[in-house]
Amino acid sequence: MGVPPLVREELSMAAVDFAFKKAPSYRVASIRWTGPWSDESVHRHFLKVKKWAGTRHLRTGKWIFREPDDRKFEVAIEIKGKARSEGDVHLRTFRGGTVASVVYDPRVIEPRVVYHGLSDFLRWRKKDHTIRGIGGYREVYSGDPWADPKAYARTEVQILVKK
Repeated sequence: MGVPPLVREELSMAAVDFAFKKAPSYRVASIRWTGPWSDESVHRHFLKVKKWAGTRHLRTGKWIFREPDDRKFEVAIEIKGKARSEGDVHLRTFRGGTVASVVYDPRVIEPRVVYHGLSDFLRWRKKDHTIRGIGGYREVYSGDPWADPKAYARTEVQILVKK
């Protein structure tokens, strides 16, 4: 009998594909902090980095969110141009390399479903010896996810892997 065309179309819009790819290194301005998770706090720290880059007339690129440890967070904005760390804002480079990647729309698919699926995907790739190790994750946006609906709709989760 099959799936009706309208339902098939809706299902395909909600699909996510996990893939391995080479990610570039990112030269970023970042702020780290410790505390409870809060979307408001993440947004506030991103705006602080954005303002810092703007006052120095730096071109910006990707917006990146990381949780390097339990209750420790980091926001970063890719910068292009010469600058120095100042105050809470530190310059650093996130290394490139092979990542497991998934691009999805959080308004359509719950992030916890994507993270759970990616975790299972990597566990099986480790069991079949496709990869040797798994690193930390980062969420990568093409711009400000609060101000740009297209950037939010194309949320990318990257997890560094060792092949």
